[in-house]
Amino acid sequence: MCGRYASTSSSKELQSFFDTMQTVGDELPPSYNVAPTQPVRVILERTPHEEPDAEPKRQLRTVKWGLLPAWAKDRKMASKLINARSETVTEKTSFRSSATKRRAIVPANGYCEWMKSEEGKKIPYFLHGEGDLIAMAGLYELWPDPELPEDDPDKWVWTCTVLTRPATDATGHIHDRSPLILPESFWEHWLDPYLTDKGEVQAMINSVPERRSGRSPRRSART
Repeated sequence: MCGRYASTSSSKELQSFFDTMQTVGDELPPSYNVAPTQPVRVILERTPHEEPDAEPKRQLRTVKWGLLPAWAKDRKMASKLINARSETVTEKTSFRSSATKRRAIVPANGYCEWMKSEEGKKIPYFLHGEGDLIAMAGLYELWPDPELPEDDPDKWVWTCTVLTRPATDATGHIHDRSPLILPESFWEHWLDPYLTDKGEVQAMINSVPERRSGRSPRRSART
């Protein structure tokens, strides 16, 4: 799973790296310990609400980590849906709508996993790639807060989740799952809001190559 990650890039850096056209939401301070239910930055493509006939625009947006399906009765579910299994994401009730209509990239500078020692203690490791940023596959959702009136600007709550896959590379001895990392060649198709066939989406997920880190995992001094 992915339960903590680092996000230290500025909005300007993310805008340049992912070639976004819009920025929505507040700038977030750098953090080496981003936790579930906290505000996070995501990349997505969406038609502007005020221009329904316009082409989708790639945007950098602040959302909350922990998916809230549109049918959720309250916010409690968010903490349980911080991750989605890539193998079943197009079938599970909590994720299938987002998987076919609302995909996102969750940028990170690395992520944390904990390995159990022989003594039963959990040892934190900070896993990262050769570059400064990794693109974790994610989904986003809009949840209507039932406690707020229809005309309240905060009525719609934006949330996200991070997809995971079995960890079969050198990091597998630390944890049996890892984030689904998207190579740059996948970004355009992953973010394409017109790609809505669940079979094609699942095929794309299944075709993402296993990521081989150029660096060995190291114990984290920041967690």
